[in-house]
Amino acid sequence: MARNVAQADASMKAGKWQRNKYVGVSLVGKTLAVLGFGKVGSEVARRAKGLGMHVIAHDPYASADRARAIGVELVNFEEAISTADFISLHMPLTAATNKMLNDETFAKMKKGVRIVNVARGGVIDEEALVRALDAGIVAQAALDVFTEEPPKQDSKLVQHERVTVTPHLGASTIEAQEGVAIEIAEAVVGALKGELAATAVNAPMVPAEVLTELKPYVELAEKLGRLAVQLVAGVSGVKNVKVSYASSRAPDDLDTRLLRAMITKGLIEPISSVYVNLVNADYTAKQRGLRITEERIVIDGSSECPLESIQVQIANVESKFASAISESGEIKVEGQVKDGIPHLTKVGSFQVDVSLEGSIILCRQVDQPGLIGKVGSILGQENVNVSFMSVGRIAPRKQAVMAIGVDDQPSKGSLQRIGEVPAIEEFVFLKL
Repeated sequence: MARNVAQADASMKAGKWQRNKYVGVSLVGKTLAVLGFGKVGSEVARRAKGLGMHVIAHDPYASADRARAIGVELVNFEEAISTADFISLHMPLTAATNKMLNDETFAKMKKGVRIVNVARGGVIDEEALVRALDAGIVAQAALDVFTEEPPKQDSKLVQHERVTVTPHLGASTIEAQEGVAIEIAEAVVGALKGELAATAVNAPMVPAEVLTELKPYVELAEKLGRLAVQLVAGVSGVKNVKVSYASSRAPDDLDTRLLRAMITKGLIEPISSVYVNLVNADYTAKQRGLRITEERIVIDGSSECPLESIQVQIANVESKFASAISESGEIKVEGQVKDGIPHLTKVGSFQVDVSLEGSIILCRQVDQPGLIGKVGSILGQENVNVSFMSVGRIAPRKQAVMAIGVDDQPSKGSLQRIGEVPAIEEFVFLKL
């Protein structure tokens, strides 16, 4: 892309000799932002360093230590896109990454940025990319993947003179195809030996009565994991997670494998394309450097109920919502099952009570009359239905946390208006 190889090749085959038209740019000294610092992204970073580039990366799940080991600085998303000369995409297509590069993000980029996408087509809003190319914000793009494959023949993006395109050739080498075949064979052999399987789609049998009893707690475990990981900010990456189970049952009478797997699922799936299940949960966590420890707290009470509560703590990270940080310094969320429905009952040091259905808005505020009405009015004006609302406070008219359950996702404008309410000190929207 940087040296216009494809265009120059086509020009020469058309009988032309246009040296002046296809003057390129050097990679030496340029800043490359790698968005998605997993297996592929980190290898791209290594090679870019060898080409003399300054490499930064953004990945909410990456380890800062691993990045530093290869001379890469982890930064937040805004800094990555605003300072890069080149951007290379290496993230899965998830709800969080769908159309991640759009009109709003292109407007924040350096004029003349160059973009490479060999990940998934849907992470770029293709119409917005055409507009950014025409406006000169994006100087060039190189695309191996598309939202619709194959793209339409009259696609403005494919036909654009400053876009280099290939038909999803990322893994199309003889060696890569052989490698996949060998990997599958080795995975089967490993599974037959009883080793942890990374790509298993089946799970071991769980007795029907146990599954029925644990079903609402399984849902609670996954949703607590999803909430906790969405509260993480900064670039340090999630490494240490502690799960506490409060139960009146003896430890031998409570099998937490399924619960731990679902917490792992909740922590990993929102920021990854990996499907996590009981078979591959521990392996998947290990591959990502995620250490999950479990604690069982024995309480007095009836043993008819398998669990009183589940608590998830993430240590050594910053939070998008400061009130989620407990007195001991970890992000902490806790939940219970009430009448068969998972509930969020604690955020940081604040007691709340909100059903884990739909999505949640958390607000830290100064406790005062009329605030619930103001927030409700903002949501009501956009026809966003409030399913539950709960306020946990330290003392009357002191700091409080309001948890609001909503059936629909509010617009950015509505969330901004909520944040502008004077008594609200911080807020966060969490998608379940």
